[in-house]
Amino acid sequence: MGIFSKLFGALKKTKDGLSEKLRMLFSKNKLGDEFYEELEEILISSDVSVTTAAEVVDRVKQQAMAERLKDGDYVTGLLRGVLTQMLQESEVEPPAYPCVIMLVGVNGVGKTTTVGKLAHYFLSQGKTVTVAAADTFRAAASEQLSIWADRAKVRIVKHEEGSDPSAVIFDAVSSAKAKKTDVVIVDTAGRLHVKENLMNELRKMDRVVTREYPEADFLKLLVLDATTGQNAVNQARVFDEAVELDGIVLTKLDGTAKGGFVFSLSQELSLPVIFAGTGEKMEDLEFFDSESFVEAIL
Repeated sequence: MGIFSKLFGALKKTKDGLSEKLRMLFSKNKLGDEFYEELEEILISSDVSVTTAAEVVDRVKQQAMAERLKDGDYVTGLLRGVLTQMLQESEVEPPAYPCVIMLVGVNGVGKTTTVGKLAHYFLSQGKTVTVAAADTFRAAASEQLSIWADRAKVRIVKHEEGSDPSAVIFDAVSSAKAKKTDVVIVDTAGRLHVKENLMNELRKMDRVVTREYPEADFLKLLVLDATTGQNAVNQARVFDEAVELDGIVLTKLDGTAKGGFVFSLSQELSLPVIFAGTGEKMEDLEFFDSESFVEAIL
């Protein structure tokens, strides 16, 4: 089960809360309009958006009516199946090699830490890794990344503080091509998604990779703090419009009692969670598994 054996413990509060609400719902309501309205409210209380909650309930309702189901356990099974299918609709395959992974996001979500964890993940898959310190604005950002690179035992490409981040990416990509490195992981400066000049800088970095390394599988991943809740969907929408995101890395998934926004990301933005973190250790990050996630919260 890997990371999700840890997740079962980390999301116990969420699972217990949802299970208790569903148990109470089944005990007092027969299947009908009132039942489905309350089921929708339960999903919304777990940070599923109103739009996505309505879609989930509609799918469950249609299947339950078609099969003339009255049993609560069976309807819970239907709910589990619908939620899993919803995540799987946006799922992607693991990256092909060589690949460049550029991490973007707002301040404080754990991008630099995630670079170190991703480096460890790919090393454990037998791949060679270079990390690029393209956060050239935050004081000591490259030093922090150097510590993670040292822990993971991978190469780092960095410039002086205040340098052009696109120049860092150019050098990292050039080095990776020369050395036939499997994976380049780019750390970028945290930026508010409402600052257009900073989003333009991301677009420039995007163009450098696309131009200089067209043969690489290029993934732009938004790092989201799972405790952010529904605001995470708003962040994802703006970053996606700026750089056409390929997916999400969730951090601090062990610290949230509500993980429902993950379904909204998939349903409304077609953005899959690709990696998820459940702790502080280097190995506490794995490739996301939709079925295990749903199992952990229901």
